[in-house]
Amino acid sequence: MPDLAAPAPDPASIFRDRKFLALLVVAALVGVVASIVAWGFLELVYYLQQWAFTDLPEGLGFDGMPLWWPLPVLALAGLITAWAIERLPGQGGHVPAEGLDPDPVQPVEVPGVILAGLASIGLGTVLGPEAPLIAIGSGLGIFVAQRLRGAATAQVGQLLAASATFAALAFLFGSPIVAAVILIEAAGLGGEKLPLVLVPGLLASGIGSLVWIGMGSWTGLSTADISISPLELASFPSPTFVDFVWTVGLAAAIAVGMIAIFRLAGEARRLLVSRSYLLLPAAGLLVAGLAIAFSKAADKGTGEVLFSGQDALGPLVEGAGAWSLGALALLIGFKGLAYAVSLGGFRGGPVFPSMFLGAAAGLMAAQLPGFSTTPAVAVGIGAAVVSVLGLPLSGAVLGIVLTASAGPAVAPLVITGVVVAYLVRIALTPPKAADPV
Repeated sequence: MPDLAAPAPDPASIFRDRKFLALLVVAALVGVVASIVAWGFLELVYYLQQWAFTDLPEGLGFDGMPLWWPLPVLALAGLITAWAIERLPGQGGHVPAEGLDPDPVQPVEVPGVILAGLASIGLGTVLGPEAPLIAIGSGLGIFVAQRLRGAATAQVGQLLAASATFAALAFLFGSPIVAAVILIEAAGLGGEKLPLVLVPGLLASGIGSLVWIGMGSWTGLSTADISISPLELASFPSPTFVDFVWTVGLAAAIAVGMIAIFRLAGEARRLLVSRSYLLLPAAGLLVAGLAIAFSKAADKGTGEVLFSGQDALGPLVEGAGAWSLGALALLIGFKGLAYAVSLGGFRGGPVFPSMFLGAAAGLMAAQLPGFSTTPAVAVGIGAAVVSVLGLPLSGAVLGIVLTASAGPAVAPLVITGVVVAYLVRIALTPPKAADPV
């Protein structure tokens, strides 16, 4: 994400400059390319998952996927990810246990990010695609800036990197607003710097959403398999006092759970970095073992624990009646542990698994008297996102956008839950040590 050095001139005067208008045109073109690249990466992840867990076992003569099948697949994911981390520039991208990193990635690091992301996400670990897309988008923007005529300034490279990242995330979420909120809040942009990044970024993210809308008609392929869509929830007329009481308790519980997962992920990271070629495949086996154990204990598929939860979020909520309280508790426990292991050593994003776990916790809370499924799921998603990222506006926006079908009455509860979870996160997270002078 750009770090435009101060002091900056008046943004209005910059907007009138023909060079800035030309930069907007370049940003729009970069947005188109970044959206197509994002589509390609997400399609690769989707088809790799289909091939590894459906087509390959059937091609080998099995009648469906054997229960043990995730073991060799996740071990292979660990081996490939370890190779990308150890051998390619950039160490496969940032470690997801550290949250969502908006800092630009150099073009030379992008191949390692792609390989580690495909191996980790495509072969079943509990991580999402948002972090690789941020890295790929920023690397693409810097690559374009380096090839502009004349000596492009570092600020131009950072602006194009931001624009490409906006577009890639807008394609993933199907919304330029969601992409803009996450990236701006994650980078802490404000003041005079904000319009200089926001204008080309929004333009590029709007292009990304346009590509998302038109991709199906242009290619005949459905973006439903690679982009998240709003949930179908029953209409929620208005919140009651009881809803607010349960919202506070649910949000606080989710924040405590997510903090515990990330602390476990930090311990896993310290262990896994020592001998990655040996320990990352072992971590993959552990993730697969947790999925198998859940399948035996809950009589559900291993896919409920494996993967980011991006595709399974809608079916989980829509099929809530098929889940008992015990099965939901097992799902949260086993997927939470697999999530922690994946965060510590593999490469991907932390957002989508947190949303899935938050929704599962919401379904459990919906059994409380006077608390219905719609507000419980919405609060669960928003509280989980802010607990993981520490970005309250992003948590609120995601919770509200994904549950928009329920109507506007959900929003006050989501905001309340996000604030509670954020305060709990602050209270339970030790302050960072000050940098030595």
